[in-house]
Amino acid sequence: MLVQSIPSSTALPATPAGFLRPATEGVQELSWSGTGWLAAGEPLGERPDATEVARLRPLLGLTVRWPSARVPTGAVTGLAAAGVPLHAPVSPAWVDPGLARLLAAWTPQESPRGEPPKNGGPRSVTVLRREEHSVRLRRHGLARRSPEAGAATPAKTTPKVSVVMSSMRPHLLGSALAQIAGQRRVEVEVLLGLHGVPADHGAVRRAVGESGLPVTVIEADAATPFGEVLNLAASKADGEYVAKWDDDDWYGPEHLADLLLARSYAGADIVGVAAEFFYLEPLNVTIRRTDYTSEVWSDHVAGGTILVDRAGFRESGGFPALPRGVDAGFLKAAHARGARIYRTHGLGYVLRRAMSVEHTWRLSLAHFLRVASNQWRGFRPSLILEAS
Repeated sequence: MLVQSIPSSTALPATPAGFLRPATEGVQELSWSGTGWLAAGEPLGERPDATEVARLRPLLGLTVRWPSARVPTGAVTGLAAAGVPLHAPVSPAWVDPGLARLLAAWTPQESPRGEPPKNGGPRSVTVLRREEHSVRLRRHGLARRSPEAGAATPAKTTPKVSVVMSSMRPHLLGSALAQIAGQRRVEVEVLLGLHGVPADHGAVRRAVGESGLPVTVIEADAATPFGEVLNLAASKADGEYVAKWDDDDWYGPEHLADLLLARSYAGADIVGVAAEFFYLEPLNVTIRRTDYTSEVWSDHVAGGTILVDRAGFRESGGFPALPRGVDAGFLKAAHARGARIYRTHGLGYVLRRAMSVEHTWRLSLAHFLRVASNQWRGFRPSLILEAS
């Protein structure tokens, strides 16, 4: 698997690209010197760039020492936008209340000697809590960056995403459509390719009717290759973007918004997430694998999370008309044509694994146990998924 290096530029503000997990150094301070901000004892620009943030990446976090009087906060917002973990138990009244709540919601946990915590054991969540905090900070900081800072700002109009989903399992559609309906800060339409299932199936009609979504249903017989079903559905897309959705997986309510945010700050053609969390249904076990890093350029993202603009999807020729391997085939062909593929965090996504014969991606449950960095009993997603 190719992971491309991330180009840096001191002329551009830092983004989440290059986030490190876990930390290798302890906590330092972010303080006001009287004329500017100091991060770990060194001056920080009002709009921190990639070079300035790179030296802070190994830190467990920065404790913000606010002055009592109002001062410029662009540097603090810039670090938040880059996902640098920040903490402040209390903030002055003049600080953005949303930022103040975020800073107080996480406390870095150091060892007694002031060292970063060890990635301790299969039940440790310390490293995960730090990354979840980083994701929340990124969302806040990137949404508040000024236009002249050269990064995304809140869109004047809500982007429309055409969600493409193929299904031969009507009993899963209610949950899948409910998750799509719960997506925040995006407008969605659903293009549902029924694979060997009639549109008048009771579970289909019930799920579509209860979703409250605009759903276009396309019927294909069971002999139609999976990739072709997806293409038939995608041909009806009316949104600016096309996103692939798997009916048996779990997605957080900010899933699509996070993909669009990553596409904006990375300048990517295709975005997706790292496949990190898996629920092994027959074993009632959740595992996390961290061998796929996030916030990097790559030729691989989780297939059920591919997002591309509609024009780019059509120019690519869509998914290969094959019964399986369509995600990998699409990404391989796109990469060969020079498409820039960016992989963002995978904390808002969980892949369901039943027996291998039920999936087009046929790997044994034992494989996932072997590659797991963390393992928990039951369904244990990241808090970013916001599972009830």
